[in-house]
Amino acid sequence: MSVASAAQPAAGRPPLAPRHATANGPPVVVELFTAQGCGGCIEANAAVEKAAAQPGVIALTYGVDYWDYLGWTDTFARPEFVQRQRAYRAALRQRGVSTPQVVIDGRRQVSGARSVELETAIGQEAVRQVWPPEIEFRENGAGVGVGSGRAPAGGAEVVAVTYTPGPQVVEVRQGENRGQAVRHMNVVRGVTRLGEWRGRPMFYALPSARPGEAVAVLVQGKTDKRILGAAVRD
Repeated sequence: MSVASAAQPAAGRPPLAPRHATANGPPVVVELFTAQGCGGCIEANAAVEKAAAQPGVIALTYGVDYWDYLGWTDTFARPEFVQRQRAYRAALRQRGVSTPQVVIDGRRQVSGARSVELETAIGQEAVRQVWPPEIEFRENGAGVGVGSGRAPAGGAEVVAVTYTPGPQVVEVRQGENRGQAVRHMNVVRGVTRLGEWRGRPMFYALPSARPGEAVAVLVQGKTDKRILGAAVRD
C-alpha cells in the first residue's frame, strides 16, 4: 500500500461536507477477492453484484493473480490486493488464501460462490450494533475527516479504496474461463493507507481519482482488520 500525506488533527480545518449515506445505518463493507482465470469466480462475481444493489452495502472487487499460471493474466490484479487478502488470512486465522473469497466488514469470510451464505452474513452484519466514528468529506473532495470514537487495542488505520463504480466485462481468452465474458462489479483500482486513527478527530488527504472513479474510506483495526466505519465519496 502507498502512504498518502501525513494525517493531521481535524481542528482548524475548513468545514466538512456531510457524509455520503448509503443507508440509514452504518454500511456493510463486502470485499470480494476474485480472479478472471478462476472457474468458480463467475458465480461469486454475480453474487457480489447482487449484494451491491442492496441499500447500505459497499461492495468492492479486488483482482488477484493466483490463476495467471493457467495462461491468462488478470487485467485487474495488483500486488497490494494480494497483500490485503493475506492480511485478512492472518487476522481471520485461515490456513491460506483462495478464490473466490468474500470478507464482510473485516470480521468474517464466506465463499463468494455460496450466495445464500453471503446474503445471510450481510444481513447479520447489518443488524449488528456498532458505534462507528463519523466520516465526513471536504466539499472539494480532497480530504476526509474521521471523528472521535473508541479505537481497538491494537490501534486503527484509515484506508482509501479507489474503484470504478458499476459493472465491467472482460473477454477472457485463456485459462479456465477461456471464451467467456467475465463480469465484475465495482472494480478496485488502488488501496492507499492514509494514516493511523487513535480515537480522536483527525483529517486526512485523499488520493486523486480519475474521472468516473469513486473512493471508499474505511476505518479499520490494524491487527484484527475489523472495519469500524466506512463511507463513499462519489
